[in-house]
Amino acid sequence: MNKVQLVGRLTRDVELRQTTGDESIAIARFGVAVNRKKKDEADFISCVAFGKTAETLDKYFSKGSRIAIAGRIQTGSYTNKEGAKVYTTDVVVEEFDFIDTKSESTTAPAPVDDKGFMDIPDNIDEELPFT
Repeated sequence: MNKVQLVGRLTRDVELRQTTGDESIAIARFGVAVNRKKKDEADFISCVAFGKTAETLDKYFSKGSRIAIAGRIQTGSYTNKEGAKVYTTDVVVEEFDFIDTKSESTTAPAPVDDKGFMDIPDNIDEELPFT
């Protein structure tokens, strides 16, 4: 049985590409840092997802997002431009779950004073939407 379950943080933004041809398929590549039992150690795991899963990952996850994934290990190889054989190991994501709540994954709102107004910095270069 080839089954992997991981919980970690994305090490980079999801890279989404489309295959060429009549029926293009979305392919997402990203890395996940997974802590080991020792606090100062982590493994950096390459992941790939296809289709709707890839599109959803690209839409909702970015570098630093916490994620739980389930999938399978897939190995492969290719010959690079220098003629050397390169071996690859990826986790093919079949399922995933959000770990962060929506409030944890978004930035905090701007501070509001006691009268209900946001503090607008003096050095703002943009034109305000009112006069």
